[in-house]
Amino acid sequence: MTHSQPDGFLALPSTGKGPGVLVLHAWWGLNDTIKSVCDRLAGEGFVAFAPDLYHGKVAKTIPDAEALGGAVDANHLQVKAEIAEAAKYLSERTGGGRGLAVMGFSLGAYYALDLSAADPEHVYSVMVFYGTQGDFFSDFSNSKAEYLGHFAENDEYEPKSNADSLEERLRSAGRPVTFHFYAGTGHWFFEPDVKQAYNEAAAKLAWDRTLAFLKHSSTS
Repeated sequence: MTHSQPDGFLALPSTGKGPGVLVLHAWWGLNDTIKSVCDRLAGEGFVAFAPDLYHGKVAKTIPDAEALGGAVDANHLQVKAEIAEAAKYLSERTGGGRGLAVMGFSLGAYYALDLSAADPEHVYSVMVFYGTQGDFFSDFSNSKAEYLGHFAENDEYEPKSNADSLEERLRSAGRPVTFHFYAGTGHWFFEPDVKQAYNEAAAKLAWDRTLAFLKHSSTS
């Protein structure tokens, strides 16, 4: 029996089936950027689902995003449970197979990394956009995933030391890791609705690399 769809946005390829990608939104919430990512993934043959961790709320300003993101972080155990439920739903929706790929943006990157450590049997690849786990790290010793990261050169929220530390920990756990740094970019460079940060060339390159990684990892 398939569980009912949790709060979120589901995008299906024309065939109605394909490998599953769980998309975890940034602190803005489940906005048009994240829905567009899901639609683009569906256009490439993936079943994409983005759970709505804010349950209908979307931030337009940084203070609003800080408030919503802070509420999620303060309730992180419940949020992790909701993400686990979303992963289970997507896994059932796609027939299980070899598991899921997980993509996380900023705040969502923390939870994508966490899921790969918490549920190693069902996560085979992780893609993070300008997000790590800061000074906290999951225990990746049981992870079976490979990791792709996209990071900004000038990021006031995620200094390069955070990405370097994450890479070191993943490699120490024996995981395949590829991290890219994008010159002249800042946090949110992938998101067109954050106009002050969006970098079209870097966003396109990151997307092309993400698709290549996804298509390789979903068939290897």
